[in-house]
Amino acid sequence: MAVTTSTSQPVDAPTAPPDAHAHAGPTHGYTPAKDEYLRRLRRVEGQVRGIARMVDQDVYCIDVLTQIAAVTKALQAVGIGLVEDHLSHCVVDAARQSPEAGAEKVREASAAIARLVRS
Repeated sequence: MAVTTSTSQPVDAPTAPPDAHAHAGPTHGYTPAKDEYLRRLRRVEGQVRGIARMVDQDVYCIDVLTQIAAVTKALQAVGIGLVEDHLSHCVVDAARQSPEAGAEKVREASAAIARLVRS
């Protein structure tokens, strides 16, 4: 699924690098695309530092708000990707194990989506 950025351009969900499964530790829905998520989050981190500099330099408030909206959209895009990954991996795997486990993962995902929508 493509998400939209503040510039109304579609942004594809992160894709997994070829060797994404060559690591130790638990595998989550986002694990194959972990490097892409980290890259996007580092970009958001840089945008937030830029906003702090803007405030420090007394930049016009509307310009600061515009940048805050861009950061918010970027974080929403990461969140949407994580939800998609969770549904397609964690929820599907749990549903294969048992209907009860699947239902629990659906409740968990619904609560997480509700938190995203309220934020």
